[in-house]
Amino acid sequence: MAATVRVQTAPFDIAAELAALSAGRTDIGGIGCFVGNVRDSAGGRAIAAMTLEHYPGMTERALAAIAAEAEQRWALLGITLIHRVGRLLPGEAIVLVLAASAHRQAALDATAFLIDWLKTRAPFWKKETFADGGEDWVTAKDTDDAAAARW
Repeated sequence: MAATVRVQTAPFDIAAELAALSAGRTDIGGIGCFVGNVRDSAGGRAIAAMTLEHYPGMTERALAAIAAEAEQRWALLGITLIHRVGRLLPGEAIVLVLAASAHRQAALDATAFLIDWLKTRAPFWKKETFADGGEDWVTAKDTDDAAAARW
């Protein structure tokens, strides 16, 4: 199975991605799904936008390695990882994680693993621009590291 891995500026269509993952398949019993969106505030400050940067090639390889790790751990029938870059506004989707399996638990566990590892191991740099004009680079949170460590 080859995972679908994309880094893109354009929005993604969740329904179309689900349909593509399961097209012509009768062996898929469940698909785990996670969609991450830009929040409208952080630390009590209103967010005007979030800008995500990456190194093309390097980032896709890192995402493919995370997908390969999930394939080693669970009996998966398909994976879709899409991560957006560029300037995004509150409410816009940033990331889509889909994991398909014959049984729900593998799909759900793999989805949780994939997003936990994306948050901690994927080479993206995120900058929040606040409504008051200030900007801050997003730093790793201990809670994200703890979530990834459970795997």
